[in-house]
Amino acid sequence: MKKKSLKIISVGGSIIIPKSGFNIPFLKKFRKLILDEVKNGTKFVLIIGGGATCRQYQDALKKTVKLKDVDLDWMGIHTTMVNAQFVKFLFKDHAYKDIITDPTKKVKTNKPIIIAAGYQPGWSTDTDAVLMAKAYGATDVINLSNIDYVYDKDPAKFKSAKKIEETDWKTFRRDVVGNTWDPGKNAPFDPIASREAQKLGLRVSILKGTNLGEVKKVLGGKKFKGTVIE
Repeated sequence: MKKKSLKIISVGGSIIIPKSGFNIPFLKKFRKLILDEVKNGTKFVLIIGGGATCRQYQDALKKTVKLKDVDLDWMGIHTTMVNAQFVKFLFKDHAYKDIITDPTKKVKTNKPIIIAAGYQPGWSTDTDAVLMAKAYGATDVINLSNIDYVYDKDPAKFKSAKKIEETDWKTFRRDVVGNTWDPGKNAPFDPIASREAQKLGLRVSILKGTNLGEVKKVLGGKKFKGTVIE
């Protein structure tokens, strides 16, 4: 895969499988958008998160039995594998035959789409996306989330929250995500991924994954509605 035509995308699990249930019209449109880009020569690595499904499993476990964080992380990782398998079936013969679970190893394939899931406890699939970018020599990661922008504080709790259109990694890590990972943490980009992205000098674009018009813009290198960190 040539890195110029390769898109590394961290797909939030709640984009594919929202808490409210499957959105079939959206899934059809999302599939068409990706395959239209494939026809134009773009190749993809899609790293699929656990989303609300992951957190439901983890919350149920925490309320039922005392577990270590590593156990909760493994529950989340297995959830990403199921979600990733679902996405692989969506793309059928266009996708590489296996779900990738080790983001540090580069896969050689003629298939235009590679689907990946969680890897190890201690971080989210955002970090896997960053490690994939390193393995493939990519300079950008796209994060499809359930938010339009990153905010300086939780907009659901604070009316004074301000959207962030552009920022740098130092500011983002200090003011938004911090440095500590918690299993199931719902951060715009996980703290471990942020640390690694800063080391690599990656550009990360965060936008609402269900807004396919904006997704198409970011894939085309155009200005989009969302947050850029670099």
